[in-house]
Amino acid sequence: MEANTRSSGRLPAAFLTPGSSSFMDFLSEHAPEQLPGNRPLPPVKGAVEAPHGTTIVSATFPGGVVLAGDRRATMGNMIAQRDIEKVFPADEYSAVGIAGTAGLAVELVKLFQLELEHFEKVEGAQLSLEGKANRLSTMIRGNLGMAMQGLAVIPLFAGYDVDRGEGRVFSYDVTGGRSEERGFAAVGSGSVFARGSLKKLHRDDLTEEQAATVVVQALYDAADDDSATGGPDLVRRIYPVVAVITDEGFRRLTEDEVADIARSVHDGRLQSPNGPQAPVL
Repeated sequence: MEANTRSSGRLPAAFLTPGSSSFMDFLSEHAPEQLPGNRPLPPVKGAVEAPHGTTIVSATFPGGVVLAGDRRATMGNMIAQRDIEKVFPADEYSAVGIAGTAGLAVELVKLFQLELEHFEKVEGAQLSLEGKANRLSTMIRGNLGMAMQGLAVIPLFAGYDVDRGEGRVFSYDVTGGRSEERGFAAVGSGSVFARGSLKKLHRDDLTEEQAATVVVQALYDAADDDSATGGPDLVRRIYPVVAVITDEGFRRLTEDEVADIARSVHDGRLQSPNGPQAPVL
């Protein structure tokens, strides 16, 4: 395909012929070697040391959903990066948070964004939220070979369902198995602690601002017990990435907005180090 382009100066016929609305299918047919899961890896002994990103949390509220991620990437017992971003818009009404092998995860997100954009251009309409979740499931399954070699990618997908008029959250396993979560979800090495926090703090009647505070509280709890998760860093002014998705679309909270939430959480922890207490009954 590349040789034909260079010799004639024109795009190959495959690029100009109407076909599938799936960019993944097009790539599989015409350039399968470009798919992340199809790239051969050299045999290695032991685990591959690559930066990993954790933790991602999400919570729904009436009229939308919040998705947030900490900023730390680790490589073994080392901090590889303190300000990595793990939450990305997938399209106008959905977002992806990544956990697992950072490099592959970012590449998967870019391919997913292109997949959704390609579908919309070909079909003239956006894919349903359910369809987007299924497409992402297929892409994760395509990475199974690398996952078996320790390079897993585990995303959390959240979006606003324009048909239902509500926010929804989907989690995945390493094989691409998809599960819709009710109310809240967490993935990554600190997910056990974050989920416990969300379980106590999440309510069905949260406001958008309260939902954003809840996910930051959950990340704070995760960082408290998981060394691979970074909490809000007030000294370096590094705060979690927090995104809100409603009927108005995707919106990433500004650094000042997240800083205000992080400071309020931090100030509360000075009085109650373990965080807010849920009522017994």
